[in-house]
This record gives sequence, C-alpha cells and structure tokens, in this order.
Amino acid sequence: MKILLVGEYSRLHNSLKEGLEHFNYNVTIVALNDGFKNYAVDLPILKKYENGPLKKIKNLIYRFTKIDLESLQIKKQIITLKPKISNFDIVQFINESSFGCSPHIEKDIFNLISNWNKKVFLLSCGIDYISLKYAHNNMLRYSYLDPFLNGKEQLSPSYGFKFLQSDFKKLHQHIYKSIVGVIASDLDYHLPLLNHPKYLGLIPNPINTEQLEFKPLKIDSKIVIFHGINSHNYYKKGNDIFEEALAIINQKYADKIKIVTVRSLPYNEYIKSYNEAHIMLDQIYAYDQGFNALEAMSKGKVVFTGAEKEWLEYYNIKEDTIAINALPDAKSIANKLEWLILNPKKITEISIQARRFVETHHNYKTCAENYLKTWQKHI
Repeated sequence: MKILLVGEYSRLHNSLKEGLEHFNYNVTIVALNDGFKNYAVDLPILKKYENGPLKKIKNLIYRFTKIDLESLQIKKQIITLKPKISNFDIVQFINESSFGCSPHIEKDIFNLISNWNKKVFLLSCGIDYISLKYAHNNMLRYSYLDPFLNGKEQLSPSYGFKFLQSDFKKLHQHIYKSIVGVIASDLDYHLPLLNHPKYLGLIPNPINTEQLEFKPLKIDSKIVIFHGINSHNYYKKGNDIFEEALAIINQKYADKIKIVTVRSLPYNEYIKSYNEAHIMLDQIYAYDQGFNALEAMSKGKVVFTGAEKEWLEYYNIKEDTIAINALPDAKSIANKLEWLILNPKKITEISIQARRFVETHHNYKTCAENYLKTWQKHI
C-alpha cells in the first residue's frame, strides 16, 4: 500500500512516516517547509514571495487584483509533481489549508491530488473551521483566542480567523464532502469533532522515542527552567504569561534557578537547546499536549503545557504526575514552579512518568498501526 502524506506541522507526518515505514509501507511527504522550523520533506514546496521585493510585488498585485501570486506558484509546483504524487492508495491532508493558499487555489490543489489518487483522509491538526468555530462560540473554558479577545494584541493571521470567512467555509464544506473521514491528533481537536458524522476518532500524536534520548534528571545545583518562544505566536501560546511567572519566581528563587530563553529556532537546534533543562514551559490555552511538549516529555523534562481535566479523564491519570497544566494565570504557574523548586524529588518522579506516558500512548509504531487500522476500516 502506497501512502501520501500532504502537509507538515510540528513533525507529525514525519513521525507517522517513520512508524509506517517500520511496517514496510511506501510513504511520501509533500509539503511546504514549515517556516523557520525547517522539517524534513520528501517533496518540498517552496515559497517564492516570502521576503524582499518579491513580497512587495505580490502584496501590491493582490491589493489591486486579488490575485495571489504565491498561491498560483504553489499550485504550479503541485501540477509539476503530478507523476510523483499520483496513484497512492491513501492520501492524508494535515489540514483544510495544508499549503496556506487562497481558498479557491487550496480547493484546486485538494481536487488535483484527490483525483490523482484513491482514498482521501483529513487530519484535524492546527486551526481549522470546526475547531475555530468551537472556540469562537465559547464552548471552552478558555482558548487560544483569549489573547486577541482580551485586547492583548491586534488580530493576526496566527489566530486563523480566515477559516470563518465564507470562502474558507465553502472550502471546508467541499473537503468534508470529498473525504472518507477526519482524524483528530489530540483532545483540542477531538472535543470539537465529537458527534460529527465524518469523525473517525482520536489517534494521539506519534512520537519517535527512539530518536529522543531519555536521560535521568540530576539536580546538583540550580534547577534549569527552559522557555522556548515562537515570536510569531507569542501571545497565542501564552509566552507573556510564562514570562510574568518567571519574573515572579526569579525574584524569590534567583539563587536556586537558571532561566534559559530562546526564540524561533529551527527544529534541529530547538530540540537540542533544552537538553540541560529540568523544566520546560511549552504553552498555555491548550487542553492536551502538542508535539513540542511530547518530545520534551519523551526526553524526561517536566513540561508546563495543556493537561486539563478532560485529558486526565481520557487517559485516567492524576493531576501533576505526567505534565503540569499551564493555566492562563501567572500566579498559578509561579506557584506550580515554586512547588517543584521546593520539592526537587517531584521533578525526577514526573520526569520518569512523562517518558513512560509517551512510550505508552504516543509510540510512533503503535500510532502508525492505529492509522492503518482506521484507514483500512474505511476503504
């Protein structure tokens, strides 16, 4: 069976590919390189108009004609790749807008790839129409929209409000009519999809723990707290709240801690940058862990991330034993940091349990088997 994975976020499709290849399946990834992160892609789609004079020309033409040169040249690359992305048994798109194109071009690309291949599936991974609508309708206690809704920053593309526009809604409807079904990558996408007729279930993010070495944590002197910032999503990920919490804790325990902050590193640098850390601050406004958190947990870090009660109930685990739930409250986060600083044995306990959790529930081979079962059940 030949499998085509379309699009890449946070290395999800790469890990899935590695799991599928373990079972001797033929797998190809076609995707944009994901900005500064620069994940590996078999068939990379390159952006031509991202910077400099070409970007200005693109914006000027779009302003007066509504023609998006970037979308057109991405579509052209897809057409050129037709011989290499045709005749696959399974196609999985990572998102409703896997290439970040204008909606009508995204629809054209979806139709081309769908027509060249057999069965098409979709991942709910990253913002899409259903997850955004769910958050926008206040179906959650808090959400990634809160920083914008609370006036912390002006509206930016990172919030994904484009998915509520009529053209993107039509794209969503077209894709859902065409696909066999949709799979959620974690609880943040599972909850909005519950009871949807095309929903095939949750398959946890696959993590290749064989590539992520676990080293038992040693606390000889200072506790190292790592904060990795993606400048593009600064408020959306809650980095401002983390920095406020760090300021509180540094004032009280400067002699006991070392704070390391990095910004917008490529993936290969980022994954190494927190090797010496004991604690990692990942993101706020989430209910489950994303890839960054899971990879850090696999390496034995104590991660502040999404670990809400829905997650605790889904996996039947106790609070603060696997990951630390990062609420959108600086004092709450500072209190949890203080608890760990004053109880370093908890850091080593959680570290070991975090690794075991990822090995049990996010093993890339097991997850790949679950994808195979889901695809084969519905074709």
